[in-house]
Amino acid sequence: MNPQLFYKCLADDVRLKALMIIAEAGEACVCDLMQALQLDQPKTSRHLAQLRKCQVLLDQRRGKWVYYQLHPELPSWAERVLRETQANNKDYYQAELARFEANKQQLC
Repeated sequence: MNPQLFYKCLADDVRLKALMIIAEAGEACVCDLMQALQLDQPKTSRHLAQLRKCQVLLDQRRGKWVYYQLHPELPSWAERVLRETQANNKDYYQAELARFEANKQQLC
């Protein structure tokens, strides 16, 4: 992964917020992210697919849902950037995180 590709993938508001939620939660299901981001399934999946294509996320199918987590082979510099951004900008994605956490109480 090169820095240009990494930052280009993060340059979209929806992708960045989804990534911050996934980094916070450890993993997230598409159904929970749809609620958190207030997007339909195709748009949510398209953004997540872009992050997967950039090798920032890894996906795993469980039944009819797909779960995402940070890619385990993410370069250490990229993971530090994500963790630092996440830790210092909670207000940026707080509303989405609150919806995500509220939705986790329900089943997909």
